[in-house]
Amino acid sequence: MIDTDPITRGIAAHAKWKYYLRQAIKNGESEWTVPVVKVDDQCEFGRWLRSIPPAERVGEHWKTVKTRHRVFHEAAAHVLDLALARRQEEAEAAIALGSPFAEASKQLTLAMMAWKKEDDGPVAV
Repeated sequence: MIDTDPITRGIAAHAKWKYYLRQAIKNGESEWTVPVVKVDDQCEFGRWLRSIPPAERVGEHWKTVKTRHRVFHEAAAHVLDLALARRQEEAEAAIALGSPFAEASKQLTLAMMAWKKEDDGPVAV
């Protein structure tokens, strides 16, 4: 069983990215760069995910979350790239409901929640 607190914090941190990207779209600037956002090991959750011992990385949840986390960062970097290039309409479309970013965000959150639920065990009612 893993410590699920980093998963809880990771869900919250990645949910904030929609706000950060909307700010970048609005202002045409960001404190983050596209190359940093694009890689999946620069955020706290990504560093934690990679710190899990190899013997514990065999589970399907780790593999799924790892893949979806990478896809999320690539999608966020794409939106940020458009925002920083001041391609506002394209950036808005790239973050809208149904976009690759929105789908990546949803799929990452669902995978993280499933992993957390499994590792927290059944909830007593």
